[in-house]
Amino acid sequence: MSSEITNYIGYAASVFIILSFILKDLTKIRIVNLVGCICFVIYGVFSGMLWPVIIPNGIICFVQVYHLLTAKKK
Repeated sequence: MSSEITNYIGYAASVFIILSFILKDLTKIRIVNLVGCICFVIYGVFSGMLWPVIIPNGIICFVQVYHLLTAKKK
């Protein structure tokens, strides 16, 4: 993937993370944050396996999915 596209994915990730701080509905926050974290994982992979970016965002993805799935059961 070209470095320009990779940078745009990183910028998109930042926008989604910032947007998740603006929202008030917890489900929307989790979904938008999840999208941002997925974008950061993709960015980290295509930027040369940036493990300090990939690992925490990958973990946050699992946390967000877990909370989204358990919230629906309640």
